[in-house]
Amino acid sequence: MKTLSNTPQYIIVTPNNLTAFAMVIKFWVEPERINPGVWIAISLVAIVLINYFGIKFFGEFEFWLSSVKVVVILALIMLSLVLACGGGPDKDPKGFRYWRDPGAFASYIVDNSATGRFLAFWSVLTTAVFAYLGIELVGVTVGEAQNPRKVIPRAIRLTFYRILLFYVVLVFLLGMILPYNDERLQAANSSSGKSGPSAAASPFVVAIQVSGIKVLPGILNGCILVFVFSAANSDLYIASRTLYGLAVEGNAPGIFSRTDSRGVPVYALGLSSLFCLLAFMNVSTSSQTVFKYFVNLVTIFGILTWISILVSHIYFVRARKAQGVPDSVMPFVSPGGIWGSYISLFCCCLIAFFKGFDYFHPNPKTYGKWDYKNFITAYIGIPLYLIMIIGYKFYMKSKGVKPETADLYSGKAKIDEEEAEFLAQEAIRLHNKKRSRGGTIYKNTIGAIF
Repeated sequence: MKTLSNTPQYIIVTPNNLTAFAMVIKFWVEPERINPGVWIAISLVAIVLINYFGIKFFGEFEFWLSSVKVVVILALIMLSLVLACGGGPDKDPKGFRYWRDPGAFASYIVDNSATGRFLAFWSVLTTAVFAYLGIELVGVTVGEAQNPRKVIPRAIRLTFYRILLFYVVLVFLLGMILPYNDERLQAANSSSGKSGPSAAASPFVVAIQVSGIKVLPGILNGCILVFVFSAANSDLYIASRTLYGLAVEGNAPGIFSRTDSRGVPVYALGLSSLFCLLAFMNVSTSSQTVFKYFVNLVTIFGILTWISILVSHIYFVRARKAQGVPDSVMPFVSPGGIWGSYISLFCCCLIAFFKGFDYFHPNPKTYGKWDYKNFITAYIGIPLYLIMIIGYKFYMKSKGVKPETADLYSGKAKIDEEEAEFLAQEAIRLHNKKRSRGGTIYKNTIGAIF
């Protein structure tokens, strides 16, 4: 089920990131000078070539890009803390001033009330889903990772700590140095005019400008450009691999299961790349509104992906318990266990059903009493998801599997063999070549944390 809902999500989100790439470049080059389609074409060709050169090149490239991300976000955390304490050029210790005026929560739909603040919180919560999509990418790389029993659990823990430190802490500090009603922030996010919103809409860029720092906005936007390019690169990879996985399982045309001599699914990559051409819709300003619908689609498909993952985990744990497989033999066990998945499943379903609540609110600037166009794109994924599951069950005559009879061991012997071979080669390599001093330091510091 995960693969079925995951494929449309990443096929659509890739052109969205290519569009964001062109929007960031607007910070330096106005679209009136150079058409944004030029930047979309350049970035598209680049990510297709990177994905075509195979997993080794892709992994090395993403490793260095991820390293840059970590350094930049840590620098942003330190900078935000310095600005909050009054260490910027404006010498203004802001502290928690903006939590009092204009306040920590803005009102939405209902002005200046607890209801309005709650609706604002819920609107941000459902919108933030789009930003957090993609952490399931770790699971897709299992098939091509060396020694997955050791590498994948570490990658999962790394993802959790990154979200906790990089996202939560950084957003917390951002709320201290920038009020939500800042005129420059609102102007940067305005879609009026030919140019539309650009990278200047980043609240971190606005916060740096407010503090009076002259050089950093351009540097930060350069980093954002790298981040967006990396996201587009990863999304194209996972879109092609999920399509390949569907074909291997017999749920998509067999041609997409074909690979070249390096193991790259070239036909699946080709089809996924074709969908990236949707990014050229944003060459026209009028198409920007249309492209927002794709963001709605990505969000709902992302939620459905996680619903599938959580349901799969619940059934997997039930099967393990029924067959007497203890947690001690598992390379990784979810900290929340089966009840953590039940709670998360409830939250995902709640968000899926109520994410489009504001489309029912009358707004003359959109479509009158009911914003039906955004409503359709926000919820169309749910009936499609159910139709695919029911249709698959009916067409394939698939029957339910009891926990006592679930197959937990197919493919295990092959993984055991590959793991033993890898560990033997790794032992020989470490015997012949001692670990570098830098590698030892990394292992005992950052590596130990993550």
